[in-house]
Amino acid sequence: MNTSYYIAKRYLFSKKSVNAINFISGISMLGVFVGSAALIIILSVFNGFENIVLSMYNTFSPELRIEPAEGKTFDPSESRFINLKNDKRFLNYTEVLEEKALVRYGDSQSIALIKGVSVGFMKNRTGLDSVISSGSFSLHHIGRDMAVIGSGLQNSLSVNLNNEFQTLDIYSPKKGASNSINPIDEFNVRSIYPSGVFTVQQEFDNMVIVPIQFARTLLDEEKLISFIEINTVPGTDVDELHDEIKNLLGKDFIVKNRSQQNELLYKILNSEKWAIFLILTFVLIIAIFNIIGSLTMLVIDKRKDIAILSSLGASRQLIRGIFFIEGMMISMLGCIIGMAAGLVFILLQQKFGFIAMAGTNLIIDHYPVGIKLSDFVLVFATVLIVSVIASGISSRLSVKNTVDLREDL
Repeated sequence: MNTSYYIAKRYLFSKKSVNAINFISGISMLGVFVGSAALIIILSVFNGFENIVLSMYNTFSPELRIEPAEGKTFDPSESRFINLKNDKRFLNYTEVLEEKALVRYGDSQSIALIKGVSVGFMKNRTGLDSVISSGSFSLHHIGRDMAVIGSGLQNSLSVNLNNEFQTLDIYSPKKGASNSINPIDEFNVRSIYPSGVFTVQQEFDNMVIVPIQFARTLLDEEKLISFIEINTVPGTDVDELHDEIKNLLGKDFIVKNRSQQNELLYKILNSEKWAIFLILTFVLIIAIFNIIGSLTMLVIDKRKDIAILSSLGASRQLIRGIFFIEGMMISMLGCIIGMAAGLVFILLQQKFGFIAMAGTNLIIDHYPVGIKLSDFVLVFATVLIVSVIASGISSRLSVKNTVDLREDL
């Protein structure tokens, strides 16, 4: 193998008798370089967008959520929940009562999701202000209940936060109400002032966040809740805690982590990333298989050398190893330089953001990027596997072109 490597290295950097061979070898290496760099950069952009989308969702999606396995509500006053609430690993523990209701503002009306939250919702939640587009994230003001609404609901109802004389009127059917001459008697009606508007994702656009006591009165629910939201202290092993809570509560409750709460979102993000990866991988494969052409020409150029080596007793394995290593050196050198160039590009984009996203209304003005070691390992492994196949094919051609020195000279 050392002999094969030494000769392959000489062939890689030595001048060929036909200049086209140098040119084709350079094109092969350039193709691998561009393909590897493009893969690293595109995957990093997907990582950047994934981080932004998930960070926006994570503002409202807790690390863990407990919901009943059957039905819509459950009693949080059971002893197992009281013990769970005092766990020191919890940053906040929020009881949530959630239901859809009709919301009116002036002459406009819309169906919205009413989310009543306990006082634990605001505890240690510094990221809430980052999603507020106007007003403030406040559920109480001078002893008065306040509501924070989604941007979609604000647009459909034309809510004006500066109008102190107009409230949100929320209608919810009364439990057990019978047909009445006046339909309004069949509804609970509560009024509340909006304090702020948040912008996260379309899923939350028609949400109204209110204090849980306000929601209880509106929904005629004295003690039951819809689910429990939990965020943990930094450094906590969320997966381990997830399993502990799941074992504690048993089959009557479902404990979901963030990926399970937003299962469709995670599937979409992963499927898009893998689709782009496969498309670019095909381009990279084509570039790598150009090595077969360049090595075939190199074999023809070095035909006399092969004959001399064969006459000196070189085995087919040694001759095959020369051109196999030659192909691997071309592809892997292009891959490593390409990944290094991609890494430099990513670091420059992170620092300077020189590629802007013109004409967008996102919270950033340039393409986001994120570095993951797994992406570099994946690209390197892909190039390695394809290179082994391409170089193996080329090395077999070298053996077929081996001739006896006596016949050639």
